[in-house]
Amino acid sequence: MSITTTTHLNFRGTARVALEFYRDVFGGRLFVTTYAEVGMPAGAPGADKLVFGQVESDRGIRLMAYDIPSHDDADGAAIAGSTRRENGATFTDRTFFQSLQGDTLDEVTALWNALSEGAEIIEPLAASAWSAGFGMLTDRFGVTWVVDVRAVAGA
Repeated sequence: MSITTTTHLNFRGTARVALEFYRDVFGGRLFVTTYAEVGMPAGAPGADKLVFGQVESDRGIRLMAYDIPSHDDADGAAIAGSTRRENGATFTDRTFFQSLQGDTLDEVTALWNALSEGAEIIEPLAASAWSAGFGMLTDRFGVTWVVDVRAVAGA
């Protein structure tokens, strides 16, 4: 038996564009279902929003998302929380970070550069005491990513 965990992101009207962005960053396939496709009248407000969406890449990345019913803050104004780094410590009121690790600095740098488009950089990607590359950013959809090069076991 195999068990997996997949991050499920909740958006306020931007799930489709966020998942399209993540598909462009990570590659893979995008699956979406709108509220209209599961029975909401086609002309109803929010019928075109996502009740289910997922990006799945061959690299092992899976993200799910949907649009919270009756909320449409597509301008991004409803992004909650903040994160900052000071003197090597992280201060935040967010409930989670999304961790993204790769085996090489080149691999994570390419993903970092793609995720950085329109993002708030919290900690620039650079060598750290525990990694050949570590950085934090909050992307334009409000998801905070911790990006680093995976530590080599026994090193």
